[in-house]
This record gives sequence, C-alpha cells and structure tokens, in this order.
Amino acid sequence: MTHHVPQDWVREGSPFVFVTDGVESAIRQAKEAAGDKDVVLCTASILQQALRAGLVDELDIDIAPVILSEGVRLFDHLADCSIKLEKIRAVDAPLVTHMKYRVVR
Repeated sequence: MTHHVPQDWVREGSPFVFVTDGVESAIRQAKEAAGDKDVVLCTASILQQALRAGLVDELDIDIAPVILSEGVRLFDHLADCSIKLEKIRAVDAPLVTHMKYRVVR
C-alpha cells in the first residue's frame, strides 16, 4: 500500500503490486493472491487502518527489550475505536515474549 507508486520499481515481472486505493482493496488483493495462506500486515499504520476497517482476525505480537527512538506505535490513533482482544496464547522466551490474540467481533 502506498500513496505514490515508485516508478523505478514498476516493471514487467515485478514481484510487487502497489495498491493506492485503500486498505480494503489492498487486503482483498492480498487475500486473492494468498489463496489459502495467511495475509500478514507488517506496519503499524497499515494495521491501524485494517483494525479500524474490521479486517483483522488475529494479532501476533512479539515484545523484545529494545528501545526505539522514533516510529509509529502499534496501537496509536485507536483510542476512539472499540477493539476487543481475546488472548490465544503467550509464550515467554529468552529476551522476547510471543503473544497471539483473536480480534473479538
């Protein structure tokens, strides 16, 4: 998903599809391409848009003790959005905790 397609990446046989018409279209196209496989959202901004649109089924979150100075926080800009999560599992490992939640509808 992008606001502006980087023209130097557009070429015959490119493994990328640039979507400029919204998160709903991007996820629909990703699901079509994935078939019976999962679609993964990898940025906070895209995840927030998908959560707002009701397009997220599960969240896999890995927490590690790393301090970042900048960036978009995963759950920023969702204070006015009622999202309920049900814990599926939490696994504590050295230097990371893996958590999985189901989005309750």
